[in-house]
This record gives sequence, C-alpha cells and structure tokens, in this order.
Amino acid sequence: MINVRDIHTYYGESYILQGVSLALERGKVVGLLGRNGVGKSTLVRSIMGMTPPRRGTVSLDDRDVTKLATQSIVKLGVGMVPQERRIFKSLTVEENLTINERGNGNRKWTLDRVYELFPVLKARARNRGNLLSGGEQQMLAVARALMGNPDYLLMDEPSEGLAPLIVRQLGEVIDILKQEGMGILLIEQHMNFVIKHANIVFIMSKGALVHESQPQDLAANREIQRKYLGI
Repeated sequence: MINVRDIHTYYGESYILQGVSLALERGKVVGLLGRNGVGKSTLVRSIMGMTPPRRGTVSLDDRDVTKLATQSIVKLGVGMVPQERRIFKSLTVEENLTINERGNGNRKWTLDRVYELFPVLKARARNRGNLLSGGEQQMLAVARALMGNPDYLLMDEPSEGLAPLIVRQLGEVIDILKQEGMGILLIEQHMNFVIKHANIVFIMSKGALVHESQPQDLAANREIQRKYLGI
C-alpha cells in the first residue's frame, strides 16, 4: 500500500499541498479529480520524491519513502505516467520500452507482454517517437512505465487530448491492470472517465482534498460537481 499521511508540499515559498492524506492499495484504482492548478500533479511529484513534502510522510508497504530519491522509489515498485508523456521522440518505440526495462524477480511485464497489451506499439516498433500520434504516444508512455514492473502506477491526466476511441482503449487497459492486482492513482479532469474505472474518488481544490466518495455517489451529486469541477 502507498500511504500518504498529512503531507504539506511547497514550491519555494508557495504552499501547494496543504495536509493531503490518501491510501492506494494493490488491485484498486483511486481517482483524483480537480481543476487545473489545484495541486494534483504536485501530489504525484511528492509521492515520487521529485518534490518531497516538508511535513507529513509517504510510505510504501510500511516503509517510509518520503525522502528517498525518485530512482529508489521506482526500484521499490512505483511507476509513473507523466502528464506530458515524456517519451524519447528520437528513439524508436522499442528503444523507448527497453530503456526502462527492469525486473523484480518474476518479470511479469516483458516486451512481448507489453506488445500483447498494446498491439499498435508492436506494429510501430521501429518507428521513432516523433512519428507516433498523440494516442500512440500515450500508449507508449503507459507501456514504458509497465516495463519497470511496478506494483503501483501513478497516471497524471492520461486521457488529456485523446480521441474518444483511444480514451476507451486506455480505460480497458486500466481495468486489466486493476484486475491483475496493480494499484493505480488515476489523476484526471474528466469525471466520467474516473467514475467508470475508479473504486473510490477524491476531489482536490486549492491543495486540499475536499471530497471523498464512491464513484456512483459523485455521479449523482450535482452540487459537488458544480462547486469543485465546474460542470
């Protein structure tokens, strides 16, 4: 379990995360919704050690990882799909995948397995990243994270800018990963996507979690939707 306990994170003197607590279990999807600029990406950076919190703790399976370097957290089984995708556009699809290859004993995620999950990447294996469509780049970003064989995956707005068909395919992948026991933090602005795939939903506003509910309860709560999501 990833356990975030009362973390307070700053950028310089800017107070971003103001006492955030949540837990992510294996085999569960935790959805995190909120408008732009409320601190969602900062939460990912805090968990991954990129912007460590000044107060509070982040633990992984009861081990305090609050001050660990990002590469150490990755080795402990946490993967990340960043909002900007950050694939290597000068490398081929296969080079992007193998550069992040890491075993954790059982090598569940191999190149063949990733290609089975993302057939389009197999067809584009020799293409450089700059020749891929936006949807293909997003699939590559997810596949690259899987090649690190994580137990937990932090996904920062993965559906942003994608066509509805690609969003649906991405949702199917998330469901498969959940069924196989991966814990996923799904950060999004698209409420319906989160409601469809998450086990529990949080809303963040101004650096704090202001709502927690079952997905179906949020779907029925128009007041909360209007107040915090503007829909």
